[in-house]
Amino acid sequence: MSKELVFGHQSPDTDAIVAAKAFSYLENKLGADTEAVALGEPNEETQFVLNHFNEPAPRVIEKAAPEVDSVMLVDHNEPQQSVSDIADVTVTHVVDHHRISGFATAQPLFYRAEPLGCCSTVIYKLFKENNVEIPAKLAGLMLSAIISDTLLLKSPTTTQTDVDVVKDLAKIADVDYQTYGLEMLKAGTNLASKSETELIDADAKSFELNGSTVRVAQINTVDLAEVFDRQAALEAAAKDENAANGYDLFLILATNILDSNSELLVVGGPTAPVEAAFGKKIENNRLSLPGVVSRKKQVVPQLTEAFNA
Repeated sequence: MSKELVFGHQSPDTDAIVAAKAFSYLENKLGADTEAVALGEPNEETQFVLNHFNEPAPRVIEKAAPEVDSVMLVDHNEPQQSVSDIADVTVTHVVDHHRISGFATAQPLFYRAEPLGCCSTVIYKLFKENNVEIPAKLAGLMLSAIISDTLLLKSPTTTQTDVDVVKDLAKIADVDYQTYGLEMLKAGTNLASKSETELIDADAKSFELNGSTVRVAQINTVDLAEVFDRQAALEAAAKDENAANGYDLFLILATNILDSNSELLVVGGPTAPVEAAFGKKIENNRLSLPGVVSRKKQVVPQLTEAFNA
């Protein structure tokens, strides 16, 4: 049996890194030979989580084919979000909680996708179904991933399953998830130490929408003014990213994790579908989006419908 690599999406968030570790652990318990790796360095929130549970960061890879023939994907399926040479390896497993887009394989595979708030919630269910015990440290990591993806269970992506799983994982890990969760989320909002490019690259995904390549970044904060005091520099960084990577449109979703409101910074074009998606006019390259916190549920589906209209 040859070794396989397990990884989440590019610009990994906490769930992308934790889900890879959790699914790799499960697969190895079931007899596979896998290694959890990452397609980028951990962001500040994820590093806080790893440090809290004394867990090493995964090895970062740029290509998979030089090492292995096959891979397992977690927390993503779209090729443009995956490893650069994804077309050169066989995907044997996918565990995800996002839309399916642009994904095809030549061979049958294991595919598990559920509309839950976090990929680690799906993996928790796989542990239970296979009667594999979740160690306390891994439970803490998985708990952190769900807190991150659901903004401490306040995101509209949150399901009752996510709530139940958080409570169970908190017991296993012996963690007060409310207190820990807020501390963890705030650890990811230290913006002053980051450059504009770092801010827009830390949590960003690319989407192909009716012939346009749209990059959507999300910045979590406790003060939207702290983000938009740097608007001109953020716009310049986004324009550079558009030019360097062929993005048509760069959208920066700044989200206040305390009051669950966001503001969208729009760089590039076309902009008409963005206005149509949210029923508002862009002013000063910005759109106010009260109550919007989820890129997956409250931004990308609306953009997809508007671009395809």
